[in-house]
Amino acid sequence: MLREIIYKQGQLAKDAAEKLAAATEEQKNKALLAMAQELRVSQQEIIAANHLDLEEGKKKGLSKALLDRLLITPDRINDMASGLEAIAALPDPIGEVTSMWTRAGGLQIGKVRVPLGVVGIIYESRPNVTVDAAGLCLKTGNATILRGGSEAFRSNKALCLVIKRGLTKAGIPEGAVQLIDTTDRQAVDILLKMNQYLDVLIPRGGAGLIKNVVENATVPVIETGVGNCHIYVDEGADLEMAKNIVFNAKTQRPGVCNALETLLVHVEEAAEFLPLVAEALLKAGVELRGCSEVRKILKDALEASEQDWSTEYLDYILAIKVVQNIEEAVNHINRYGTGHSEAIITRDYSRARYFQQRVDAAAVYVNASTRFTDGFQFGFGAEIGISTQKLHARGPMGPLELTTYKYIINGDGQIRL
Repeated sequence: MLREIIYKQGQLAKDAAEKLAAATEEQKNKALLAMAQELRVSQQEIIAANHLDLEEGKKKGLSKALLDRLLITPDRINDMASGLEAIAALPDPIGEVTSMWTRAGGLQIGKVRVPLGVVGIIYESRPNVTVDAAGLCLKTGNATILRGGSEAFRSNKALCLVIKRGLTKAGIPEGAVQLIDTTDRQAVDILLKMNQYLDVLIPRGGAGLIKNVVENATVPVIETGVGNCHIYVDEGADLEMAKNIVFNAKTQRPGVCNALETLLVHVEEAAEFLPLVAEALLKAGVELRGCSEVRKILKDALEASEQDWSTEYLDYILAIKVVQNIEEAVNHINRYGTGHSEAIITRDYSRARYFQQRVDAAAVYVNASTRFTDGFQFGFGAEIGISTQKLHARGPMGPLELTTYKYIINGDGQIRL
């Protein structure tokens, strides 16, 4: 029965995708603005549903950081709506001719952006993904099937109902945005193999979810990544700047994938910098885990294990290591990092360039917080996820990453000899 229900959703999505591919920019933008308006006028409905999810999450013992990921407030609803409005203001990539050339025999060949088709998204915790995904897929002429986590089931359901009201007002076809309306884990197994309906799957969540999707899907997958993010404080760095950036990257929202998880400090700065930053972090409730050199300086630091260097905590925990030079810092990051977001705090131009060239990650920063790796912050309006793979998409996935291309060929009777 569940398979039949989900397959029916797949057919609705495929039918909708054919119509969306031909929708005008005006039609799509009208729908995005209608969705934004519905979000703002439906705040109480959404927050009431979210309250039930939060209460259940507390009973299940979700951490403070995970509860923050789940929380919906009026400000966050307004941010979701503003994201949709920002998406509407972006140029429509569909139909763009990216190149055109003429062969010797007069054959004209062009390369044109087109939608992916039907995008399946499997995600955990953060209900704003429901809105971001729906908005970006709509802008790029894609239908989407959403499967959120059980911890945000009521929130996602409420958000999807509100979105659908906006779509209906704008005349967008049924099936353009759909939510898998069950917490049954079998639903994920069905989606992974729906090749006849889904053109691509995008998982967003923890390492377990992503591993399951990548290893078991027959549908093509764009892998969004775990964020084991680092900041390296270089020799001679502005230590006040470094303190502020580290504090922001760790504590502003520790439960998100671009939050800082490991701090690397040059040996010449450790004695002065570590007490400075530790005071602020400990006051914020951050647990510090350090190497032997760190623990000589910070008596409050627990001993870091080998596992700590490769852990995405998503919590108020920070691993700290003293390194001898930038080469050691880069080697550590490339060994333990997940290819997400990495940063150096430095006054030295050549070392900044060395770091950006040698670190293998989707986003590499100089003198800025890793918290900026975000579709909205990059000017995309929102994001479908942050890809840590290298094929098709890398980094925050905005409208362009939700398109593919086809070739259009114009002739006047040419035949191949």
